[in-house]
Amino acid sequence: MKKTLISVVGPTAIGKTKLAIDLAVKYNTAIISADSRQFFKEMKIGTAVPTSSELAAAQHYFIQHKSVLDAYSVGDFEREAVVLIEKLFLKHQILVLVGGSGLYVNAVTKGLDNFPEVAPDIRASLNQKLATEGISTLQELLKKEDPSYFEKVDLQNPHRLIRALEICLGTGKPYSSFLAQTKSKRNFNVITVGIEADRELIYDRINQRVDMMLANGLLEEVKSLLPYKDLNALQTVGYKELFKYFEAEWELDFAISEIKKNTRRFAKRQLTWFKKSKNTIWVKHNENLDEILKKIDHHTNEK
Repeated sequence: MKKTLISVVGPTAIGKTKLAIDLAVKYNTAIISADSRQFFKEMKIGTAVPTSSELAAAQHYFIQHKSVLDAYSVGDFEREAVVLIEKLFLKHQILVLVGGSGLYVNAVTKGLDNFPEVAPDIRASLNQKLATEGISTLQELLKKEDPSYFEKVDLQNPHRLIRALEICLGTGKPYSSFLAQTKSKRNFNVITVGIEADRELIYDRINQRVDMMLANGLLEEVKSLLPYKDLNALQTVGYKELFKYFEAEWELDFAISEIKKNTRRFAKRQLTWFKKSKNTIWVKHNENLDEILKKIDHHTNEK
């Protein structure tokens, strides 16, 4: 029987960590995190890293293993994750992948598009442009360099804009021309389980989570990262808003309301991304584990 990777996806604050741990305990297996911000050890509170008891319940990988000072791309993650997964499959029939970062999930489950290497100073220059001129300058530049990708990309995500622009500027070709090339085949099955809930409930859980992060010391965490605020890793909801508070641009109450608003928008984009997949098994946020296991078994037997 082919090895199987169960990928747990869904919007932020919906309960992916709990389901992933429940599945890992059930199958006596390990968890691979595909949350692109939980990688960074300085960003613990604002990224909702699993608690000590959650981490102890099952073996986790790719949690707090990098520094924000490290250069670490989705390509680096793909290479490291696939090597680790192949190693873990030597002793496990099933593994669990969990995360709300769609690009990082796809990197493991489907493989990345193949892009050429470009000079690192191009990215540095674009980051500087973002810091001094704002995101609108990057949006206009992408519209000029690659109008096709401009129509598809999340224009509020500076990481996506900078990634596309560095390819455009470094190769002289549109970023979109490198998409949809032949990707690496995976030698394991992938079963994707998506968690969903009514939008009002998701938004309520997001608001509660932000309040809990603040109670747990988010302000202190963000303040400690102020010297590094221009790094890519820190262009993240929950951090960038509080940087504005610490720099006296915003009042604290307004910054907190912006975190909640931007997190709700992020959750909406996550759902849009994950809903594109046709083979996802969708389950309710409060669905019984036994029912979820039945759906997974049924899906497996259909293949």
